[in-house]
Amino acid sequence: MTMRRLSRDEVHGLATRTLQAVGYGPRHVQAIADMLTTCQMDDCQSHGLFRLFMCAETTRTGRVDPQADPALTLDDSAVVRADAGGAISLLAVQAAMPHLVDRAKRFGVAALAVTRCYHFSALWPEVEQLTGHGLSALSMTPSHAWVAPAGGTRGALGTNPISFGWPRNGDPFVFDFATSAFARGEIELYRRENKPLPEGVALDANGQPTTDPEAAMDGAMCTFGSYKGSALSLMVELMAGPLIGDLTSLDSMAYAEGRPEAPYHGQILLAFDPDRLSGGAVADSDARAERLFAEIGGQGARLPSERRYAARARNAARGYVEISETLYQDLLALSS
Repeated sequence: MTMRRLSRDEVHGLATRTLQAVGYGPRHVQAIADMLTTCQMDDCQSHGLFRLFMCAETTRTGRVDPQADPALTLDDSAVVRADAGGAISLLAVQAAMPHLVDRAKRFGVAALAVTRCYHFSALWPEVEQLTGHGLSALSMTPSHAWVAPAGGTRGALGTNPISFGWPRNGDPFVFDFATSAFARGEIELYRRENKPLPEGVALDANGQPTTDPEAAMDGAMCTFGSYKGSALSLMVELMAGPLIGDLTSLDSMAYAEGRPEAPYHGQILLAFDPDRLSGGAVADSDARAERLFAEIGGQGARLPSERRYAARARNAARGYVEISETLYQDLLALSS
């Protein structure tokens, strides 16, 4: 496969031009381009520049508001609400983040409910941002009903990612994974590259196991870990849907009416202050956490996010990332 090298500025510039070309306003362009660049520079291929296609499709349906400013609801409680106004979620999260941090420091625990948003992005950059303030964090969101529950034959759940962050000296401990056996974006990449899927990650339209990514797109994905992943996925549906007064993945799928747009629903972010929750014993708590991390590393096991941090350092040192030439040419055409 022929590859194209892009510097960080070139990645950001390509994202910016494409988003401008398909109609996003300046503040949304900046927020989305920043997110895509962060993911691409960490070699997170399925949530980097590739996501520009979904951004474009979502504007073509005419239902996303590419200019809307988020509306924040702020009171004296530990809850921040951000109404995205039918726009992509990222600007709403960005606007609400300082208030979430402030409340977490003040109360020990705080929540951000983002509603009426289109969502397509990775969760870990927002969680990692919270760890930079010394907070532990948890984020969840539904999607479309692309995933069959354990024992089921058709989509009822979303890919329903969960992201968690723990602050450390240096790189934080962060994970971000879908409760489906495969991320939807990964299946789309397999389809673009005409590669078979691994066994056990998808069903066809008849509810039968398949390794054909095209058949998987027409059928349903499987949860990881059978009923365990299915239960976690259902938890995400409830926490990031009915709990905050927004849609489930089934609702989001019905709302789309078959249009190829980003899922429309909500997102919940929870922030925890280790100093407040430990009663001021954060130094001892950190030491316990580090002993646990050291034990895991000492067994030769890899902590989640270590590979991503290594990719970040490697790409920063060499000054570029690589994407396929085909993807690059497709994005050039999109940006024009």
